[in-house]
Amino acid sequence: MSAAFFRNALIYRLSAPWNPDPAAVEDQLARLAFTPGMAQEAQSLGWVPAMEGEGLAHRVGKHWLLTLRAEKKLLPASVINQFTKTRAAQLEEEQGFRPGRKQMKELKERVTEELLPKAFSIFRDTRVWIDPEGGWVVVDTTAPARADEIIGLLKKSVDDLPLAPLKLAHSPAQCMTTWLVDNEVPGPFSIDDDSELRDTGESRAAVRYVRQSVDADTVQRHLKEGKQCTRLALTWRDRVSFVLTETCAIKRINALDVVREGREGLDEGDARQVFDAEFTLMAGELSGMLTDLLDVLGGEQKAEG
Repeated sequence: MSAAFFRNALIYRLSAPWNPDPAAVEDQLARLAFTPGMAQEAQSLGWVPAMEGEGLAHRVGKHWLLTLRAEKKLLPASVINQFTKTRAAQLEEEQGFRPGRKQMKELKERVTEELLPKAFSIFRDTRVWIDPEGGWVVVDTTAPARADEIIGLLKKSVDDLPLAPLKLAHSPAQCMTTWLVDNEVPGPFSIDDDSELRDTGESRAAVRYVRQSVDADTVQRHLKEGKQCTRLALTWRDRVSFVLTETCAIKRINALDVVREGREGLDEGDARQVFDAEFTLMAGELSGMLTDLLDVLGGEQKAEG
């Protein structure tokens, strides 16, 4: 679709109303703005503008878009080990005996410090969409470790952000298995031809169907073998297709033609107008899709007490 449309989604919730002063959020993000890492730093994290030349807190209507940049020095372990081995051989010749464990550890640390300034840097930008009205906080990734990293920095950056994990009343795997058996999803969703059924036991054996539907008899056979659906391709209202996983991660988000038509009439030469229009379009579509998805998954867990 576009740079503004998310490809993936790990979902969090706003547990209370959030309506901050945009200028205050901008100042808070600036405290942890991205700066290139020092020579000896293996990784550097910080916020960058969603659009070049704009602020860190990109806001269109009631929707917010933030971008976290990670810089990581590319220093393969094999290179470190090779240099360490050479240094160890030199040290053994000098002192007349092989370096011990402590010496090897110190050698490896020194080699790493010396090589880091010469290492190449790779940069990765990951976006966060915040929808105060719908209560959604969505990270454009399916990697839990990366999302944890981003959410952790978001909590440090933005004061009083009422951020909470999404806790569902029912297991997505159980729901998806039922949908496959019934060959139907409640609500405005349809099943597409991509699914995975995985053993719930220690083997974790899996069978996957790509561009192929699964009939109820086949599903029942897999259920008897101890499998359940852990991945299922769906389409929402003939507008957005995606793949839902057992952890409620959403992959391969794709806006269909009916959504793409929303770009018509835009001035393609005005990058800001196009970006904001597509971000607004994405936010509206995903907000509606997530609301309906939450409903067919049985809603959220009720707070105890």
